[in-house]
Amino acid sequence: MLLVLPLTEIPRAPEQIAKRKVIVYKSRVDPTIVKLTAEKMKSKLFVKFGFSKPRPEEIQVVSVDKHYEPYILLDAKYSVDYYKTKVYTLDVDNETEEVKILDETFEPEVVVDSAGVTRKVIKLETKECVSYIDKAYVVIDKTGREVPTDQVPSAPSEDHPQKILKEARKKVEKVKFSPRKGVELVKNRIVKRPADLDSIENELFKISEYAIIYSPVYEITFRHVKSGNERSIKIDGVTAKIVP
Repeated sequence: MLLVLPLTEIPRAPEQIAKRKVIVYKSRVDPTIVKLTAEKMKSKLFVKFGFSKPRPEEIQVVSVDKHYEPYILLDAKYSVDYYKTKVYTLDVDNETEEVKILDETFEPEVVVDSAGVTRKVIKLETKECVSYIDKAYVVIDKTGREVPTDQVPSAPSEDHPQKILKEARKKVEKVKFSPRKGVELVKNRIVKRPADLDSIENELFKISEYAIIYSPVYEITFRHVKSGNERSIKIDGVTAKIVP
């Protein structure tokens, strides 16, 4: 079982953080398909909110807006090579007075085992080098909440992401937490020093992939002609699926 030792006892793990990349997914859904999907959903949308099922002509499209939802992706690894103390008990002959190992002298001691048998032994204290590795692949949404990796679709990326974001700056959702929070989240998960650690030989917390992905989302707003009520749905610009 692995336990975390207090940071006051051992310095913080060294870090190697990759430079954060910016990726903007290309929309793979034609706006016509988006509107068609929305048309199929609009009557159900108003029934869901307490209206009797309206006729299609009673619901109008107010707007179709495209914006970008950000996700933070981190691929991390923690590794530590450390020394731990282990004592080996070796049986020796009853007449043995001392044992020499690499010019070090050990005097046997008499012990009684669980079966009641008396025997002579020497105890060797050793320092053993052990390696421990843990990994994590984490995706965080704009609020700092971890989400399943399959929630972020895969798509080709734009060749000039910064230009796309600049042109669509009013429609780009902002990340609502500091960049360091994502690093600390994954670090707190995998940086766990073993409880039997005596000294550290090598240690590293490494983020090999660090990216912010902007994925296109279409938001369609409808208005019920008679009541004036408006409802909106979001459609993923990569998969054409309804976004919860």
